[in-house]
Amino acid sequence: MNSKKIVLSSAVLIALCGLTGCGQEAATASPAEKITSVVDESTMLIYQTTKKVAVVDDYFGTKVTDNYRWLEDDMSAETADWVKAQNKTTYGYLEQIPYRDKIKSRLATLLDYEKVSMPFIEGEYSYFYKNDGLQNQYVLYRQKGNAPAEVFLDPNTFSEDGTVSLANIEFSEDGSLAVYLISEGGSDWRKARVMDTQTKEVLETELVDIKFSGLSWVGNEGFYYSSYDKPKGSELSAKTDQHKLYYHKLGTAQLEDALVYGGSEAQKHRYVSGEVTKDGKYLLVSAAVSTSGNKLFIKDLTKANSALVTVVDNTDSDTYMVNSNGDDLLFVTNMGAPNKRVVKVNALKSAPENWLNLIPETENVLSVSTGGGYLFAKYMKHATSFIQQYDLTGKKIRDIALPEVGTAGGFSGKESQSKLYYSFSNQKTPSTTFTVDVATGESVVHMKSKVNFNSDNFESKQVFYSSKDGTKVPMIITHKKGLVLDGSNPTILYGYGGFNVSLQPQFSSTRAAWLELGGVYAVANLRGGGEYGKKWHNAGTQLKKQNVFDDFIAAAEYLIKEKVTSSDKLAVMGGSNGGLLVGAVMTQRPELFKVALPAVGVLDMLRYHTFTSGAGWAYDYGKSDDNAEMFNYLLGYSPVHNVKAGTHYPATLITTGDHDDRVVPAHSFKFAAELQAKQTGANPTLIRIETDAGHGAGTPISKTIEQYADIYGFTLFNMGVKAI
Repeated sequence: MNSKKIVLSSAVLIALCGLTGCGQEAATASPAEKITSVVDESTMLIYQTTKKVAVVDDYFGTKVTDNYRWLEDDMSAETADWVKAQNKTTYGYLEQIPYRDKIKSRLATLLDYEKVSMPFIEGEYSYFYKNDGLQNQYVLYRQKGNAPAEVFLDPNTFSEDGTVSLANIEFSEDGSLAVYLISEGGSDWRKARVMDTQTKEVLETELVDIKFSGLSWVGNEGFYYSSYDKPKGSELSAKTDQHKLYYHKLGTAQLEDALVYGGSEAQKHRYVSGEVTKDGKYLLVSAAVSTSGNKLFIKDLTKANSALVTVVDNTDSDTYMVNSNGDDLLFVTNMGAPNKRVVKVNALKSAPENWLNLIPETENVLSVSTGGGYLFAKYMKHATSFIQQYDLTGKKIRDIALPEVGTAGGFSGKESQSKLYYSFSNQKTPSTTFTVDVATGESVVHMKSKVNFNSDNFESKQVFYSSKDGTKVPMIITHKKGLVLDGSNPTILYGYGGFNVSLQPQFSSTRAAWLELGGVYAVANLRGGGEYGKKWHNAGTQLKKQNVFDDFIAAAEYLIKEKVTSSDKLAVMGGSNGGLLVGAVMTQRPELFKVALPAVGVLDMLRYHTFTSGAGWAYDYGKSDDNAEMFNYLLGYSPVHNVKAGTHYPATLITTGDHDDRVVPAHSFKFAAELQAKQTGANPTLIRIETDAGHGAGTPISKTIEQYADIYGFTLFNMGVKAI
């Protein structure tokens, strides 16, 4: 539809702020005043006016006003009404994008193929996950020898709409029993069911209120799990900061489960887990106050009422068990080794002074898996994989050859296995599963991806660019072959930059859809991640967090300078901590980007630690109540607090889930309200709130297709793309 001149009253104009260029001054205009504005009826937006209820907090003598605190109440009808109104506006806009359905159709085609996971051995069976194509949840199958595979557990039967997912499963050592966790609506809260693997019968009443939990069996008698006390008030947003480790004995009520660790101020930690050695002799207990660093304890399970013995008494480093053989334990640790090393220790003398280096630290970041009686050192060099095989004495056996530059994962299994499985992929190459013979190191293709995508038509390259302070940062850029670098290419720049997380090159069907549309996809390996070890992580934390944003801004400037794209064709995208990243850079350099796509973001940096287990992120962020310096630093970049009236912000599509109890949706709600109230110019500011969805894990494929169709459609539409 052609643009036409429409006369708008100031009441409507206030609702339209963010589309027609009105600033704060418009809100004070007389109701009788008439303002003439030109809008395009085909994409006209009428935002709900979000009421302001001022709440003032005093931080070290500085008063901060929060006008949208009321949106933090996820149990209120008023918040629910706000969500409905916002979604109505958002979907009304998205439905007018002419090629939205075409993108959805292509996404469905790219995802509609048989997807099969790496197998794993439990008891007499080989288990694997499979999705026939567009099933909402993967089905767990099993196979004995050459017999036909059978369905073992089908999460698609858990709910009609696919929003109840299988979150985890753990088998007893002999494979005769299993305990599995389910998630409802994407929530981090889980329920546990115990089953007999021969009959597939659920054996007892399900356990409830489990969260951030591993599962570890003791023979066939019972298992360890972790949880918090049920919070008072909202289950989705109330603070939870006392994690506890329990032992559940089969055949007993959950109320009788024994508390192993936690429950007192002396044992108060936000993350607690337990792992039993494969012979059932020892329990290792990890306790952490944040997402980085853990204490470690050991308990002799062969002795009644034995005490927990301290292995590591502080949270200055990360240490976890990777293998056990009687009293001999192997740990992976970054204590005294920022890039990690493997150490051997006797369980009876497990203190750090008794650790013996088995695989020393190198210049590359290490992770380790075991199988077939060997250790597999998975090294990361410039965010890509190379693999070395060692015996259990630390002797290097060989390098494992990989097909090309990319990411390899797996190499784990039972000690008795002669062959192990691993996967390989990169940004343009769909995942292939291989078997590796542990005796010879020879790899053979086990299964190739059946995705309908021709990787030969695309190219991927790694570049290094300079950040603001001169630090070299790697970035992988993927696009169609023969791309003309004239600055006109629609480009998504993706980043994370936190929590020691490494973004290694991997294939994604949803990303493939963007590439097929002619888009460029760039992934920057920012400080705060783990690509270069603990030092790289620490360089993007707390009072150094701005380094992460500077790295991302420099990535955007590089793409523009090299004429890969331009500011009018550049979108920034990230989720969770990456949502914070997008929120920070779009408020610091709004002119640099055309589209901003913050997903499930941590956006209120003054209050993030007051929700659920958010205080556990303080290692990366610090907290606003720590001290005045930390408060002022957080205030300086907190996206919610740095939206300024009269600013032209990028076209923004905020995405979140109404059941996200990790990064509560209030972050996104408040950021959307601030942007809608203060945005100047024609760029839309929308929030898409998925119902019965959480932080991302377990999302049904049907919802994934719809979400990415909306994201890509919104992005291209606001870049001025008329047709695809």
